[in-house]
Amino acid sequence: MPARLRRHVWAIYAFARIADDFADEEQYAGQRLRRLAEWRDELNRCVQNQNRVRHPVFVALGQTIRRFQLPVQLLHDLITAFEMDCTRGSWPDWSALLHYCRHSANPIGRLVLWLFGYRDERRARWSDCICTALQLINFWQDVGLDLDKGRVYIPEADLAAHGTRREDIEARHVDERLVALMREMIARTRALLTRGRALPQHVSGRLRYELRLTWLGGSAVLDAIERAGHNVFVRPTLGKRRWVTLAGQALWGRRFLP
Repeated sequence: MPARLRRHVWAIYAFARIADDFADEEQYAGQRLRRLAEWRDELNRCVQNQNRVRHPVFVALGQTIRRFQLPVQLLHDLITAFEMDCTRGSWPDWSALLHYCRHSANPIGRLVLWLFGYRDERRARWSDCICTALQLINFWQDVGLDLDKGRVYIPEADLAAHGTRREDIEARHVDERLVALMREMIARTRALLTRGRALPQHVSGRLRYELRLTWLGGSAVLDAIERAGHNVFVRPTLGKRRWVTLAGQALWGRRFLP
């Protein structure tokens, strides 16, 4: 990120990181929703009267909100996503999962675009496609980790359509039904990623290369899941050599040309 934006990115990240910890970290068990409600109250105070904020994150975030006139609803949406994480461990269908992504992932992309001065809906929609795809990719690579938190993000309707039960996922059982299921989940995710592919070509400077690398990295993780035979209980990783290759592709940008 350009130096002029770094402290503003840090402020947004700190806001989201701490709220995410409230929803996930064991030390907040039994008080998650209360902590998130307090975080939302502090956000409201930050917007209404900067002098009333108590947490240092909101001192910094308030400056960023005013400097860039950030759409505060995007920050509220993030808290809503963390509240969802505290109150449910499954998703009935694909539409419900996308609704979650709209709150958990899409606000981040829109906030970054806003910081860089891009405020049109066309770029925002491309960003939504990329961010939703990245959130889904995170789900597919972290199926095992999410199980430990009592969460299964694969929609129940799709589990049922492929003859797979939540109990099969919890048993970490890999068979042809799971492979077919994950093949479909990955195909849907790739389609979203492809719909957002135009975004890097419609921004300039460092952000263009950052977005290219982000897009390529997400695609590479999907490739890794496929190479592993769609066994989503083994977390895929990208080695240093692979990242060097992706960085070169991001600089060259051939995959993003019309």
